[in-house]
Amino acid sequence: MVRVTNGLARHARHKKFLKMAKGFRLGRKNVYKQVRLALVKQGQHAYVDRKKKKRDFRSLWIERLSAALRLRGQKYSVFAGKMTTNNILLNRKVLSNIAVAFPKAFDEIVNQVIA
Repeated sequence: MVRVTNGLARHARHKKFLKMAKGFRLGRKNVYKQVRLALVKQGQHAYVDRKKKKRDFRSLWIERLSAALRLRGQKYSVFAGKMTTNNILLNRKVLSNIAVAFPKAFDEIVNQVIA
């Protein structure tokens, strides 16, 4: 009976994983078992950080809006409340970009919300 080996397939599989671990340090870049574990952990961090990125950007937009409103003598919390009561449907991302890029347009929006 012929002895069947898995040499080529195993080598290709290991090579694929080692290529993905490029830039890792110590045994995590060239010891197959450590590479596999490191890649699993990397995937977990990537998943969590994709969610975290959304939180970070939202807080950045709120900080920008708060700073821009403070220059105009308003508070962010009051402004946000009046935005919803006046049915102005601009989200935080758009508002913060307008506040940074087009201050005059942002002044008009603030005046419309406050009035």
